[in-house]
Amino acid sequence: MKTEEKVEKTPKIPVFSTYLSRIRLFSHNARLYLVSEAVYGVATGIFQLLFNFYVLSLGYNEAVLGNMVAARSMTSLIVALPLGILVDRIGRRNAITISVGGFAVSVALMLLFPTSTMFIVMNILQGIAQSLGGVAMGPFLMDNSKETERTYLFSLTSGMRMTAVSIGQWVGGYLPTWFAYRLAVSAMDTKAYSLSLWTVSLSGILATVPLLLVKNSLSDRTHSSAFHSLSFIRKNPRKFSKLILPNLITSIGAGLIMPFMNVFFRTVHHQSDTSIGAYFAWGSLAMGLGLIIAPALAERFGKIKVVVASQGLSVPFLIALGFAPWFGIVLLAYYVRTMLMNMSSPIYSTFVMEQVDPESRGMLASLTNMAWNFGWALSPTVSGYLQIKYGFGPPFMLTILLYSVAILMYYFWFLRPSQAKSEQQPA
Repeated sequence: MKTEEKVEKTPKIPVFSTYLSRIRLFSHNARLYLVSEAVYGVATGIFQLLFNFYVLSLGYNEAVLGNMVAARSMTSLIVALPLGILVDRIGRRNAITISVGGFAVSVALMLLFPTSTMFIVMNILQGIAQSLGGVAMGPFLMDNSKETERTYLFSLTSGMRMTAVSIGQWVGGYLPTWFAYRLAVSAMDTKAYSLSLWTVSLSGILATVPLLLVKNSLSDRTHSSAFHSLSFIRKNPRKFSKLILPNLITSIGAGLIMPFMNVFFRTVHHQSDTSIGAYFAWGSLAMGLGLIIAPALAERFGKIKVVVASQGLSVPFLIALGFAPWFGIVLLAYYVRTMLMNMSSPIYSTFVMEQVDPESRGMLASLTNMAWNFGWALSPTVSGYLQIKYGFGPPFMLTILLYSVAILMYYFWFLRPSQAKSEQQPA
C-alpha cells in the first residue's frame, strides 16, 4: 500500500508525455512481439466473428459449438502445468511462435476436412496452442521489460491486440459478402465462410515472422527444477490461491456468455453478419482504448483499485446487455461493459507476475492459465444446453452472479487496508 501512496505523491506529468516516454523504453524484442500481436489479432478477430457461423452453416447447432469450446478449454486446462515446464525448456519466444503457428494450422485443417471429428481434434490442438502461448506470454513480457514500463507493455500488448481484433472483426463482417458476390452464392453459404476463414490461417502464418526475429534473452530458458516452483507454492499456498481464485470465478462466468455473443446478436436481436462484424469491431476498439489508458490509471490510483473499480462498474452494463428491451441500449451496454471488464486484465496480470520470484513465474502463469481454462472448459457446454432449453436469460444471470463474487474477492483480499499491506508485497 505504501508503494501506491508514493506514486500518488509524485509530481503530476502530462499523461500523453508519460505514455510516450514509457513506450520509448520498450525493448527491440517487445516491439517485434507487438507487431506479431497486431497481425495475429486481425486473424483472431476474423475467426471469432465467422467460425461459429461457418459451423452453423454446415448444419450443426449451438450445443456443438459449446462442445468445441469446451474441448479446447479442457485441453488447455489439462496441459497447462506440463507446458509450463516445457516453456522453460524450449524458451518463451519459441513457445509463442509454436502457439501462433499451431493456431494457423488448426484453422486450415478444419477448412480442409470440415467434419465434427476434425473440429474436436483441431480444437484440442488449439487448446494446446492457446495454453502454450498463455503460459509463455507473461514471463516473456517480464523478461523483456523493466519495472518502469512494464505495466504499459502489458496493457499496450492487450490494447494493440484488441484494436487489431476490432479491425479483423470489421473486415470479417464484409468478407463473406465479398466472396459470395464472386461465387454467386448467398453470403451465409458455407463456401463464402470457408474462403473468408482462409485469411485467418494465412494471417496466422504471417504473424510468426516477427517472432522468428526475436532474440532469446538470457533468462528466456530457465533450467531450474520444477520442484523449486512447487516448493514456492507449498510455502505460499494462501497467496497463490488468492491470486488465482478470482480469475477462476470470472472465467466460469465469461465462458457462459462470451463465446456466444455473435449468436446472441443474431438470434435474440436479429442482426446480420455484416452488422455483427461492425458491432464486434467497435466493441474490440473500445476494449483496446480501455486497455491503452489502463496503465496510466493504474500508475495514478494503484493496480488493484483500477481492477475493482472497472470490473464493478461493468456489472450494471452486463445486466443491461442481457435484459434491456431496446437494442440501442443493448449495444451501448455491450461497448461499455466490454471496455470496463477487460481493461483491468493486463493490470492484474502484471500484479500477479510481480508477486513471485522469476523462477516461479512460469508455474504461476500455468496455474493462472489452468484456472481461466477450467471455467471455459465447463461453462460453454452448460450454456449451450441452457440456450437451447431456456434461451440466454439463465446464462446471463449466472454470469452476473459470478462476476460479482470475483469482484468481492479482489476487494476483500487485496484492496482493504487490513489486507493490502500483506498481500501486495512483491516477492
